[in-house]
Amino acid sequence: MSDSRKNQLQKSLGLSFNIAVLIGGTIGVGILRTPGSIASLLNNQWLVIASWLFGGLFVLIGANSYAELATMLPKAGGSYNYIKRAFGEYAGFLSGWFDYITNAIPPAFFCIVISEYITILFPSLKSYATVMAISLLIAFVLLHLSGVKNGSAIQQITSFIKVVCFVALVVACFMYSGVEVEPIAKDNSFFQIGLLFGFFKSLQLIIGTYNGWNSVCFFAEENDDPGKNIPKSLFSGVLLVMTIYVLLNIAFFHVLPIETIAKSNLAAADVANIIFGKNGAIIVTVISIFSLISILNAFMMIPPRILYGLSRDGFFIEKGTAVNKGGTPIVALLVSSFFSLFLICIGSFEVLFSFAAFTSIIVWGLAYCSLLKLRTKEPDLPRSYRSVWYPWTTIIAILASIALLIGFVYSDPKSFIIIVIITLASYPLFLILNRTKNVR
Repeated sequence: MSDSRKNQLQKSLGLSFNIAVLIGGTIGVGILRTPGSIASLLNNQWLVIASWLFGGLFVLIGANSYAELATMLPKAGGSYNYIKRAFGEYAGFLSGWFDYITNAIPPAFFCIVISEYITILFPSLKSYATVMAISLLIAFVLLHLSGVKNGSAIQQITSFIKVVCFVALVVACFMYSGVEVEPIAKDNSFFQIGLLFGFFKSLQLIIGTYNGWNSVCFFAEENDDPGKNIPKSLFSGVLLVMTIYVLLNIAFFHVLPIETIAKSNLAAADVANIIFGKNGAIIVTVISIFSLISILNAFMMIPPRILYGLSRDGFFIEKGTAVNKGGTPIVALLVSSFFSLFLICIGSFEVLFSFAAFTSIIVWGLAYCSLLKLRTKEPDLPRSYRSVWYPWTTIIAILASIALLIGFVYSDPKSFIIIVIITLASYPLFLILNRTKNVR
């Protein structure tokens, strides 16, 4: 397989991009929408906050393992490189495509939602929503075709604006004192089946909002100093996201009681309407647009890196490794963008999105297992960062992943069936691709 210099990614990204892509690729409108759903499932302020903390700690423990894996094997594509190295070609193939599908769906969804939010601000454009979504996708394709540095600059600017917007919303909530929060009645029914179901369903939603926390690992091959930058960005980025999420929930509860939030489809808008009056909805819409532009930019960059890595290992077309002068994996970007265009045109995401949390947990769990395997199998691999409190933190991450997976199967069996079907269908495809690769 061709691996010439022209098909190599450029080492042009640094620490500031890493932190920006983690924040930009993680914080979206999920945090503005999910508090109402989670409040209705748990109906207890302290359980809601505990759930967000639990999700954040789970991700933080995972970041500890990913920091070692990504600095040990700094390759484009992230997780599947570690899983393939530890457990072989098929495990790498399956996890790589799971990871690709999970990350390739969002761009189309974000383009549609941004266009919908624009029509809220400008109702006269409502009939052009699909045209705007396609135009937005084309604009970002052209941006990234122009080179990695331009995409990196946009990521840093939009991520900074996003953080400022969310911090301003938190401050505004805490400055507001027009509503007295009623004392929360103690709920002793935590171990009832219904509440356990609600807890796991809440965690599925929360994990969805944290999805993207390992974004930096997809760009490890393009980082100018992965040994130092990846651990720093993983820990600082995850802690910042976790802090924003927890503070936003506490801030919302400061303005509205849980009973009101539980009935809200968009809790942030209801809170903003109380604080800012009739302009509240407009303010939340503007925050949502900036959040989505930042996350769209990140997710325009992530899937091509996974596809580039899969192509290099023979799990996709050989031309998938083509890189242009600006350092962009051009064929991988175009293929991913055509997939997004197709999704925009059919406008159906429900089935695809329903198993995103499943595939994320499976891939993360396999990555944690690969760290244990590689420590034993290849103890002499250079490790500029070593997982803190290894192996206990990695074992905790694995056990937490298994527990979450079991909980997800219980609360969402339909998505689990889809995962099983995809897994069964993947092996014959893997054998065909492997045979084709060996013939080359």
